[in-house]
Amino acid sequence: MSGPAPATRLAPVLRSLRLTGMLETLEPRLAEARAGKLGHAEFLEVLCQDEISRRDAAGVARRIRAARFPFEATLESFDWGFNPALPVATIRDLARLEFIDAGEGVCLYGPVGVGKSHVAIALGHLAARRGYDVAFTTCSRLVAELAGGHADRSFETRLRHLAKVGLLIVDDWAMREFTAAAADDVYELLADRIGRPGHALVLTSNRSPADWYPLFPNAVVGESILDRLINGSHQILMDGKSYRPERRPRTKA
Repeated sequence: MSGPAPATRLAPVLRSLRLTGMLETLEPRLAEARAGKLGHAEFLEVLCQDEISRRDAAGVARRIRAARFPFEATLESFDWGFNPALPVATIRDLARLEFIDAGEGVCLYGPVGVGKSHVAIALGHLAARRGYDVAFTTCSRLVAELAGGHADRSFETRLRHLAKVGLLIVDDWAMREFTAAAADDVYELLADRIGRPGHALVLTSNRSPADWYPLFPNAVVGESILDRLINGSHQILMDGKSYRPERRPRTKA
């Protein structure tokens, strides 16, 4: 009398070891082995690869959730033909993500609606898929997050979290003037990030970098912040027509 089938015997073992990638593909892999398509070593190799693939996919999903993107955007989904004024070649160069390993920044600036946020999020999405931890925020939320740390004495903890993430994306940078306290907090963060290999920053702004200086009440702090940002960053003008009118719902006559 034969014992339980191999899959029946292996399943609880794989489950207890949390090898769910192997568990999910065990039956079809056993079928391949029975059909003579896999030898013993090959069977074990493909099962291990199934587990690695599952863990890689789970890691990507986890990093994308943790980034808290406001919407999903990828470079593959961007309509490059819509706006021929965009610097496509430069953006594709950035998609190699060498700027992250080099500890460089990226400043995407230009008028409203040309796709700055889409490109920033797409770079973040790509970074998450390639194993980097990513965090997305707006400038106003970033300032509020750091300010809240002073109120509950968690400033250093919040600062460390924002400083250590591989890619930090700050949307709508420099929309309004900074208070002296906010400028000091931003300085602390950027001093910990700019120039550190494996720690990059992507900003989007409707203002040119040259117009950021008057937004800081303390000229010395402002100069220190912007010296780090501008001299350590790729400055990319995104100009041309807006996508948004094309995306508006059409009303029926």
